[in-house]
Amino acid sequence: MSTMTSSPLVRRGRSKSAKAQSRLAALLVAPTILVLSIVIIVPVFQSLNQSLYGKAGLDPKTGFVSKTEPFVGLSNYTDIFTSSGDRFWTAFYNTTLFGVVTVALETILGVSMALIMHKAMKGRGVVRAAILVPWAIPTAVSAILWGWIFNQNGVANAILGQHIMWASGDWSAKWAIIIADVWKTAPYIGLLTLAGLQVIPDEVYEAAKIDGANAWKRFVSITLPLVKPALVVAVLFRMLDAMRMFDLPYILIGPRKGSVETLSMLVQDEASNLRYGSAAAYALILFLYVFIIAVAFVKILGADLVGDSRKGIKKGHKLPLSAFFKRSKPAGAVAHDDQSTEKERGRS
Repeated sequence: MSTMTSSPLVRRGRSKSAKAQSRLAALLVAPTILVLSIVIIVPVFQSLNQSLYGKAGLDPKTGFVSKTEPFVGLSNYTDIFTSSGDRFWTAFYNTTLFGVVTVALETILGVSMALIMHKAMKGRGVVRAAILVPWAIPTAVSAILWGWIFNQNGVANAILGQHIMWASGDWSAKWAIIIADVWKTAPYIGLLTLAGLQVIPDEVYEAAKIDGANAWKRFVSITLPLVKPALVVAVLFRMLDAMRMFDLPYILIGPRKGSVETLSMLVQDEASNLRYGSAAAYALILFLYVFIIAVAFVKILGADLVGDSRKGIKKGHKLPLSAFFKRSKPAGAVAHDDQSTEKERGRS
């Protein structure tokens, strides 16, 4: 009877506590939502409104010069896919190419750098500093440095023994951007991956060695699953950043170069020519593209950004931590556990 009468009171207490926690959470999140609304949602709607207007100038209907931007509706969007279609699709292709290729190479090199920086060795601090130096250099300075390297009389041609016009060619310019971007931002992925590696206990690797797992098996079954949350965040941020690439190709190769022109460069070019409506249309298309990429990345890859261990077990991590600790118990401890279990059964 006491249990039956007290259960409604317990439930009411829990419901009140849950409501109080919900109100507190809403109160704490409200400033963040307000800031995001100001810096993201408001500019998006302003860009949407701006994209519906054309360039101020000669009015074809009246023949007079007007300082007021005419309302053109969806003409800016239709012009992007019709009259400016070739330039748009070229920039779209370059944006996608740089985003996929650079992030893939940076992930491979970044994980390798993280494994090197995580390894205990003499001079590890110097190695870490040397690896992180390229990421600390500003992108504009990095582009100028690589411009000297890819000059027709630069170091790249001297090493290759060929006379390549890197900035004038199509794929040579693309590879110049890819190499420079990978050199600069691979340490970023390495740094975040290193943070994930440092939280993995050494006992897990020791237990795996006792079980006979080689280096590759330990990397695939232990390192990658446990470092996945940090690695996913690093790759996601780099993917979003690569999709908005502007300063590196603009400085290294130059503006209005179809070989490396990206969607961000299109936005800047339209705005610099006072075509703010079409610039806003390009910006919104880029925003939607980046948003779709982010959502697809999280959904398809199953990005567990909060690191829920239960989800990881359901998804089938090959060697969970509990398995290692159970296997790594000595024979005496296992026998003692079995005896204690039998005693408990006898008492029951």
